[in-house]
Amino acid sequence: MESLSSPARSSYYPSTTNLRHFPPTKPLQSFSPRRLSPPHHSIKCSLHSSPPFDYKQNLKISSSSPQTPATAMRGAESDAMGLLLRERIVFLGTQIDDFVADAIISQLLLLDAQDPTKDIRLFINSTGGSLSSSMAIYDVLKLVRADVSTIALGISASTASIILGGGTKGKRLAMPNTRIMIHQPLGGASGQAIDVEIQAREMMHNKENVTRIIAESTGRSYDQVQKDIDRDRYMSPIEAVEYGIIDGVIDQDSIIPLEPVPDRVKPTLSYDAISKDPEKFLNPDIPDDEIY
Repeated sequence: MESLSSPARSSYYPSTTNLRHFPPTKPLQSFSPRRLSPPHHSIKCSLHSSPPFDYKQNLKISSSSPQTPATAMRGAESDAMGLLLRERIVFLGTQIDDFVADAIISQLLLLDAQDPTKDIRLFINSTGGSLSSSMAIYDVLKLVRADVSTIALGISASTASIILGGGTKGKRLAMPNTRIMIHQPLGGASGQAIDVEIQAREMMHNKENVTRIIAESTGRSYDQVQKDIDRDRYMSPIEAVEYGIIDGVIDQDSIIPLEPVPDRVKPTLSYDAISKDPEKFLNPDIPDDEIY
């Protein structure tokens, strides 16, 4: 049996004669820390992107940058409503609340500030909404210097019909298939007796105010309007022209102007005169040059 023999020691461990000797170092002298003077030049680090990007020009953030009509128009170019606004067209197509009223009012004031000599066209397709918000839009229609042409399409009901009638007279129009409805303000009251009384007085004030506005817009008497808005009254565009809410109907590319019908038609003939000489009215005197 062969015996295992370990390799020679010299093959694993080099001899001390092959080690390199280094001269001894000098002993450490005294050490005293001291502050270094600040450098005269600072190191600047910059980020480079490919392609180069101008951070000063593109990342300029201002928390109080003023809003001007020019910047507002540039920001509005990205949507359809903004493009319509550039053509001086304002669209009211939802139920009226405070948010919608603020948007309509801001657009009307902006267009009036840009050029008060050009007309503003307000398209209305709404079932009404908040009375206070609608009154705010109505007051601004009367405030702006530019003529506001109101155009109804779809439906213009409740407080939306008040805005429709508040446009510039002679420029209040409607599409042929529009429905227009007027009625008295709606509301309710609950709570203690004194609270119900206060709310009831406010509702009566709103009804009188709405009646007065409709009477001024249509030329009807106050009593007649108060009787007409007691219940919902739907009208076609022709009936709305006859009532006085609008001034004409848009038929394709033309406008049909109509005159409002008065409450009472005054007779041109007298019953007493007809009774005295009926033959005169049965056989009127016609000049010879008018007989064909």
